[in-house]
Amino acid sequence: MINRVALFVLDSVGVGELPDAGDYGDSGSNTLGNISRAVGGLNMPNLGRLGLGNIIHIEGVPPADDPAASYGRMAEKSAGKDTTTGHWEMAGIIMEKPFPVYPAGFPAGLIKSYEEKIGRKALGNKAASGTAIIEELGAEHMATGFPIVYTSADSVFQVAAHEEIIPLEELYRICRIAREMLTGEHAVGRVIARPFTGEPGRFRRTVNRHDFSLKPTGPTLLDLLVENGVQVTAVGKIKDIFDGQGVTNSVLTRGNNEGMDKSLQLIKSDISGLVFTNLVDFDMLYGHRNNPRGYGDALEEFDRWFPQLLNALKEDDVLIITADHGCDPTTYSTDHSREYVPLLIYGRQVLGGVNLGVRETFADIAATVAEIFGLQFEVGKSFWKQVYKG
Repeated sequence: MINRVALFVLDSVGVGELPDAGDYGDSGSNTLGNISRAVGGLNMPNLGRLGLGNIIHIEGVPPADDPAASYGRMAEKSAGKDTTTGHWEMAGIIMEKPFPVYPAGFPAGLIKSYEEKIGRKALGNKAASGTAIIEELGAEHMATGFPIVYTSADSVFQVAAHEEIIPLEELYRICRIAREMLTGEHAVGRVIARPFTGEPGRFRRTVNRHDFSLKPTGPTLLDLLVENGVQVTAVGKIKDIFDGQGVTNSVLTRGNNEGMDKSLQLIKSDISGLVFTNLVDFDMLYGHRNNPRGYGDALEEFDRWFPQLLNALKEDDVLIITADHGCDPTTYSTDHSREYVPLLIYGRQVLGGVNLGVRETFADIAATVAEIFGLQFEVGKSFWKQVYKG
């Protein structure tokens, strides 16, 4: 019997372009493979022993002769390539239509209405890099007190403000107003508060980012678990992605290191159920900034930490490692990429070396985790019987 599942999402660690990647401008994207080539090979022996190198070719991570985990990769069935879509799909929601995006900025009427509701003008209103737009408009923002509104290739409405000009609680308040407005045809996946500090030429974003997501559009694995008395502990931005729905406990984190540390503390504790962790730095700090070396260093740091997690796992634990999309830092784009994601499943009651192939949807995780806990989820196809020793 399994008492706990630890599900780790390595944010944006994709493993190769999906067949429709060209429709998204992502031909040739392969986050993990391309990074390994760009940096002259990755040193990830611990994940390598589990079977990471058996999924795709990764320079420096050869296929294991006898993988400790079962392995495969998953295709995204939903339309889109954003954080919310990826996480919702692995929890069992398949989106037929993508969330709306605004490459030319938001409609003038929408911005005017937003300005009226928050009592301030807004600067920007265009698609931009978050670090670039605060350098461009940060000084004007500080002089006027007007927040900076921008978007990206993802379905996001982002509001940037200097913490000394618009205090955090006020920034969060005006983001909540945006969230309430952005429904129907303008129902973006996330409204994101993007606070920063510093002076012109030396601005830096802070760890006080906050995401305001839509409520899930249907029942999820998390709802099923909670309804049946199974705890769901969200680590990192998981609670935000599901707007708290189906979450019994949450642990906020500021970056990968804190996410790893707090997840490890939970695994060492007696908490049961699903521990659902997102490690955001791969995407936020390195993928979106086209920094393959930094991305590679973060992957190697995770691998060095990984034995602590393995040593803490109990007899009745199952570990699943995956991702939510790609964000290839070796391409010209700074946006997410439409890719397969890796799948590793490990535990003392889990067979190693089973090739799970290419899964048709991320929702196979929802079906599998439900079956692990003796439940049934109607979306996705469980692979539990293929890997369970019992």
